Amino acid sequence: MGPPGVGKGTQAAILKNHLKVPHLSTGEILRKEIALDSDIGKVSKEYIDNGLFVPDNILIEIIENYLKSTDCQDGYILDGYPRNLQQVKDLHLLLSKLNQSINVAISLTAEKKELIKRLIKRSKDSGRSDDAIEIISKRQDVYWNQTAPIIKYYRENKILKEVDGLGSIEEITHRIIKAIK
Repeated sequence: MGPPGVGKGTQAAILKNHLKVPHLSTGEILRKEIALDSDIGKVSKEYIDNGLFVPDNILIEIIENYLKSTDCQDGYILDGYPRNLQQVKDLHLLLSKLNQSINVAISLTAEKKELIKRLIKRSKDSGRSDDAIEIISKRQDVYWNQTAPIIKYYRENKILKEVDGLGSIEEITHRIIKAIK
C-alpha cells in the first residue's frame, strides 16, 4: 500500500516473479473492465474519472473471485486493496471464509511533493484518466483521508512493514525483500 505514484504496481510486478505468486492489482483489473466496457467497468469509470475510489461492494466481489482461483492458493500480492477501514473489515471476513490470512502488509512511503511530480510525469506518458493533472492532488487527499488509517490498523496488528519508496526501482525492491524476510 501507499499513496498514488509511490510505485506499488511497479514493485508488485517485480515481487510476483521473485515470490512466484500472482499480482492482483485492483487498478489493473478495473482498467481491464473499463476497456471491456463491462457493467463493473462502466460504474468504475465514473468514480475513477472523478478521482474517487470504486465502491467497496464492487471491489470485494472482484477480490473474492480472484482469491478463489487455483492460482492464488499458494499466496498472492494484493495491490490497491484494501484502501479504507471498511475494506480491511471486508477483506478480513473474506479471508476467514476462505481460510486464508495476511502475512505481511507493506507500506511504501514518500513525500507528497515528490509523488505529485512523479504522477505529472507519468500522466504525460500513460494516458491514464486518473493521471490527469487536476485529479492528481485530489487522489493524494483521498488517499491520506481514507487509506492512511489502515496503516495504523496493520501496525497495531504487527504485520506492517514500512519501506522508503524513494530511490531506484532496484533499491526499493531490495528494501522490500529485506523487510519481508
